[in-house]
Amino acid sequence: MLSRMEIVETNKMIKESNLDVRTITMGISLMDCADSDLKEFNRKIYDKITKKAEKLVKTGDDIARQYGIPVVNKRISVTPIAIAAAGCKTDSYVSVAETLDRAAKEVGVNFIGGFSALVQKGSAHGDEILLRSIPEALAATDMVCSSVNIGSSRNGLNMDAVKDMGEIILKTAELTKDKDCIGCAKLVVFCNAVEDNPFMAGAFHGVGEKDCVINVGVSGPGVVKRALEQARGADFETLCETVKRTAFKITRAGQLVAQEASRRLDTPFGIIDLSLAPTPAIGDSIAEIFQEMGLEEAGAPGTTAALAILNDNVKKGGVMASSYVGGLSGAFIPVSEDHGMIEAAEKGALTLEKLEAMTCVCSVGLDMIAIPGSTPASTISGIIADEAAIGMINNKTTAVRVIPVIGKETGDTVEFGGLLGYAPIMPVNKFSCEKFIARGGRIPAPIHSFKN
Repeated sequence: MLSRMEIVETNKMIKESNLDVRTITMGISLMDCADSDLKEFNRKIYDKITKKAEKLVKTGDDIARQYGIPVVNKRISVTPIAIAAAGCKTDSYVSVAETLDRAAKEVGVNFIGGFSALVQKGSAHGDEILLRSIPEALAATDMVCSSVNIGSSRNGLNMDAVKDMGEIILKTAELTKDKDCIGCAKLVVFCNAVEDNPFMAGAFHGVGEKDCVINVGVSGPGVVKRALEQARGADFETLCETVKRTAFKITRAGQLVAQEASRRLDTPFGIIDLSLAPTPAIGDSIAEIFQEMGLEEAGAPGTTAALAILNDNVKKGGVMASSYVGGLSGAFIPVSEDHGMIEAAEKGALTLEKLEAMTCVCSVGLDMIAIPGSTPASTISGIIADEAAIGMINNKTTAVRVIPVIGKETGDTVEFGGLLGYAPIMPVNKFSCEKFIARGGRIPAPIHSFKN
């Protein structure tokens, strides 16, 4: 339980620093819904999701009212559809995505993740169907999120899938161009994807998970910034200790919400994901933390070191506060969702190349970055390959969520709305990597992958 002092501190963090529980995500296994008949499979998954998650939204709202801790999103993740639907006799999973969308709307959640495939070593029949279905599925639905894991430190990089994903992202952009290519904002390409991530768009319910679990994601960039204001001018040891202590307090608040949600929903508690995920709101920005650390703008020399400090100490504080810290846990750097990052990009302080360098030490990767709609598919694949290589070599999760905005070029802006915010169209290197991407095959795993 939280002590009286912790309760007072938590209330202060909520009122003054934008502390919130970003999401309660219910992970649901669809393995027992397998059926060769597509209509029957859709019926089974709809019934199971709507039954399991029937009280999820109400429970989140009730907890928020009782404890005064904002619970911003309620979400669902499911078994990767490429696995769960593999036995269906069909050449398209678009109807499955539409079923997931209907189920999400029925129970009232914000998003449902798991229209996913794990192809790090190659594609099975179900994977190939899912990949082909992604553009139409994301265009035909509102709540469905998709992810594809194309590499891992253990298996290397599936460069055939990397090539495919560049083309799939462009096709998704084209099919949703009337909505500023929003479909691409619901599509993530991973290396070393984790099975218990509660954050969208990359969440899916791993095959090693229980039948149904509750995972909670907590976020508090504003809390960290406010704490660092009290350590202004102090040395790095003090700075690190301040971040660590603050992360501990944030995680404790999340632990309370997670355990209460688990009890009320009679569903096992999975993990707490402590990720400093920004919003477009003033005072809820990773870039503002960098400025409080002493950088003029995000992207200035020293930014990667500052992010490394932040990410490491967030994890250290979280691990001390809960035995079940998981997911991605650390610092996110999505451009469109952070007003400070947007400003830095507009001023030219933050470039795609600097963001790539920062992903070596952040929790995810190149996230919510708008690029010119004229960008070739091979260039997008090259961006994915670069980011995946960082994850593979460094044994960490990396991801790419880029939005080629059809009809817009460098210097324009695009508005996504809500938590997705808005973004400047960032320039992309004009030199071609087409022949490199066209090689195909698989890049073998690095030598340090052999740990048995």
